[in-house]
Amino acid sequence: MSICFDKIRIGNLRVKDRAILATYELEVDGVRKEYDLIEVYEESIRDIRGIEEIAALISIVPAINYTLFAKEIDIEFPIHELDLKFFMDMSEITARDIFVNRIVKRTGLIKDEFIPDPESLRPEDASPKAEVNAKIGSTVLDYSGDELKCGVMVSGGKDSLLSFMLLKEAGCEVHPFFFNESGRHWHVSLKAYRYFRAGEPRTSRVWSNVDRLFNFIESNMRILVKDFRKKTKEIYPIRLFWFEHWAFSFLPIMMRRGIGNIIFGNEYDDPSSVSSYFKGIKHYNAVYDQSQDFEDYMTNWFKERGLGIKQWSPIRSISGLIVQRILYRRYKDIMKLQMSCHTPRYASGELRPCGSCYKCIGIRIFLLANGIDPKIIGYGDELSDIVEHVEAGKYRLDEDELEHSLYLISERLGVKLPRAHPHPEVETVRFNDVTARIDHIPYPELRRKIFNIIEEYVNGYSILRDGKWVRVGREELGL
Repeated sequence: MSICFDKIRIGNLRVKDRAILATYELEVDGVRKEYDLIEVYEESIRDIRGIEEIAALISIVPAINYTLFAKEIDIEFPIHELDLKFFMDMSEITARDIFVNRIVKRTGLIKDEFIPDPESLRPEDASPKAEVNAKIGSTVLDYSGDELKCGVMVSGGKDSLLSFMLLKEAGCEVHPFFFNESGRHWHVSLKAYRYFRAGEPRTSRVWSNVDRLFNFIESNMRILVKDFRKKTKEIYPIRLFWFEHWAFSFLPIMMRRGIGNIIFGNEYDDPSSVSSYFKGIKHYNAVYDQSQDFEDYMTNWFKERGLGIKQWSPIRSISGLIVQRILYRRYKDIMKLQMSCHTPRYASGELRPCGSCYKCIGIRIFLLANGIDPKIIGYGDELSDIVEHVEAGKYRLDEDELEHSLYLISERLGVKLPRAHPHPEVETVRFNDVTARIDHIPYPELRRKIFNIIEEYVNGYSILRDGKWVRVGREELGL
């Protein structure tokens, strides 16, 4: 019922001196339309060993979002069998996440006639529908990166900025990577990009038109409502898997510079929400590519693929509340670059956050809970609309983090806010097996250095045992 394409073809792969191109062709009722995916680099990539294979890998990732909606997907250039396994594994998980979180849970972006009755759902309804045809014929890559060189994917938000600074202070050689995907997210990154470009010689940017490719594909999907792009800026209508396209796009630069780590700033997640089941369908609440499960998958996959690279986050065990606190108290100049908003806009010649999207509401709560003047990054300090958003359920924070932050605001300002309730563990470093293992920073000495910094801004350490938070010391944790 959700089929939109008879076939999606990915072909005509081209590797230029400073660019990679591949053609996406959509076939619907005998009509063919095509669009080129383009990646442009600031330096030559042509002589990178294995660049043809990396280019193929980069080019197939966007299609992972559409295996639920196509009868066939043809990959018309050779790929390694492990690249196909990656494509199929990610397609299986992404299809379930899209089916539950973008179709069954109504977003207002899917036509009613294509939304199935939740009472009649079967797990197989959420499985990919596309038969994937690929030419297997690639070689094994052979690359080993330096363990202390980190490529940090900087979006301009608090998490990636803090990740960069923690790793730099801990002694890593840190490379800030900015991805201009020709969409609205580039405005989020722009302030930080200009700052890093001026002062950090290791800064790199890749320009890609992948956001336009996504829009091209989705504008040809019959299941989407008319003018879906105007309905909301909070979520995309279909796509949920794009972080690894960002990471793969920087592989040529990482391989030239000998970098051994891909870093995303993924903060603490409530273990009860990752993963979840809906009518027997396992899903990740639309955030699989930010989960610990995904980092484990990618690190193992890179190793099998002959790429000596680990993928991880240095802030997986601390809440957004603590991330904001450290960024302000330790790296205040960097915090002034922070743009955590889906729809920033220009005012008096400066780019400013909208203040009302769910990202902005979360940041404003964190700022006030930490006693930080919201004006530092372009917000007002009023509480009324925050309360309205919380009461209307228009936020995306873990429940304990939301309630504890509102409790801190209530205590600090002497007001009584709804949902304010203390959860002291939110202000600790928290470990659990599902979302934040003790070894989520994979190198023991680096782990020790980073927690030496974080420890100054938290109230100790906690571990989840039998469903309850238990305070523990560093010695017991082996840190």
